[in-house]
Amino acid sequence: MTMADEVIVNKIYLVRGQKVMIDRDLAELYGVETKRLKEAVRRNASRFPPDFLFQLNKKELEHWRTQIASSNPQHKMGLRYAPFCFTEQGVTMLSCVLNSERAIEVNIRIIRVFIKMREMLSSHKDILVKLEQIEKKLFQHDMGMNKHQEDVQLIFQALKQLLNPPQEPRTRIGFRRPEEQD
Repeated sequence: MTMADEVIVNKIYLVRGQKVMIDRDLAELYGVETKRLKEAVRRNASRFPPDFLFQLNKKELEHWRTQIASSNPQHKMGLRYAPFCFTEQGVTMLSCVLNSERAIEVNIRIIRVFIKMREMLSSHKDILVKLEQIEKKLFQHDMGMNKHQEDVQLIFQALKQLLNPPQEPRTRIGFRRPEEQD
């Protein structure tokens, strides 16, 4: 079974300031029912301390539903119950509980994605810190080169924008009902 890193990355969310994966996404990746995954976790509750696993509270669940618009109460689709949120360590522990070949294979893939994400974030921060250090040094040694200084400032602004692009709202895709059309 091969799966693109992008599939996993799209299933990692930021909740309570932590990168997590939710139970239904993990169940799908592992090829088990969400109900069975939750049962296995409950049977092994001592393996999942709060920094490995937490459950969304009612307020977070409502916010989640409005953000991803996944829950349709008429058709019982999407998140009906507060999902379990697994941190990277929780995902690792989950593979011990779901001791199947597929769970082990998928877990290895997920952990590698988490590591890549951490490395990318670290390298971006390092680059930004170095840029700021260079910028400070250059402007401390201002030798009357105002035109050059402005050019360098523009370069630094452009580089910082590349490292920290502004977050634009995503455009919704999918079917729209006639009453929702612009």
